Amino acid sequence: MPRERGGWTEGIYRIPLPLPMDGLKAINVYVVETDDGLTLIDGGWAIDDARSLLDRCLRDIGYGFGDIRRFLVTHIHRDHFTMATVLGHEYGAEVVLGALERPGLDLLNNLDAFAESPFAQVLVSAGALDLAAEWTREDADREAQDLRLWQYPDRWLEGDLEITVGTRQIDAVHTPGHTPGHYVFAEQAAGLLFAGDHVLPTITPSIGFTVPPTPDPLGDFMASLTKVRALPDLRILPAHGPVAPSSHVRVDELLAFHERRLALSLDALSSGGATAHVVAQQLTWTRHEKAMSELDTMSQGMAAMETKAHLELLAARGRASREVTDEGVVFTAVTAAT
Repeated sequence: MPRERGGWTEGIYRIPLPLPMDGLKAINVYVVETDDGLTLIDGGWAIDDARSLLDRCLRDIGYGFGDIRRFLVTHIHRDHFTMATVLGHEYGAEVVLGALERPGLDLLNNLDAFAESPFAQVLVSAGALDLAAEWTREDADREAQDLRLWQYPDRWLEGDLEITVGTRQIDAVHTPGHTPGHYVFAEQAAGLLFAGDHVLPTITPSIGFTVPPTPDPLGDFMASLTKVRALPDLRILPAHGPVAPSSHVRVDELLAFHERRLALSLDALSSGGATAHVVAQQLTWTRHEKAMSELDTMSQGMAAMETKAHLELLAARGRASREVTDEGVVFTAVTAAT
């Protein structure tokens, strides 16, 4: 069923919209009814199939695109932001986005100014030189950027604040990590957490594959998880996957997962200094424990950058040193003093 009335509360609908990719199949867009129209949390990817389905589902519950008053977008990634900005500008709905996503939007609106792909540049920093070259070749084959997808929002969110949505009071909580300007939206009175990609019930969000890059994305992510853990225990309404009963349980699982990955990354440095790409090839990936070589090019790039995020946090904790070289950043384990 393409739409779902929230069994968690009246007046909220979950609409899974399709994604044009092999991995994730859908993004959950949440529709919140108010007396003067609709607020949507995230917008979906601006592709024809998703737009048609969103239109049909809104009509099924008695609304249309013209009834949308506001999009609360959790972060800048195209499966969350692009439909929101396209429909928002077409129909005059307010688009709201975290202020720390602005450098990413600036970059996406000025890609012609770059001699090479900025995504390739971050792969080089991970030592993934072959992947960077392949990424650059694939970039050359892509169609020109459609700037309608990357129009600026009407309102930037800064810090933590409260947003009134009809009779609901929703806390906009800044949760950097997956992206620098990621937000979750918590309606504590109803016990709900619109979690975006920050707290996902069955998978872990990618960390570190962001342009412009940030110094310690995993440190940011884990601090943000701790911040969400300090809220009351809330039902998770995620951007991907099913509704889950406990934010506390899932945050604890995610923190434990990354601590295990940090230990494995440190173990991989035991034989000497290595780039993130070298370390990533010693780890397994996805719930199916795949070797890195089994992943597609995009996923290999994300794996390299996520490993770099773990190594950067080890360096921040004093467990590893880092040296910038022509082959990427080389990390070396720091031996504890005896």
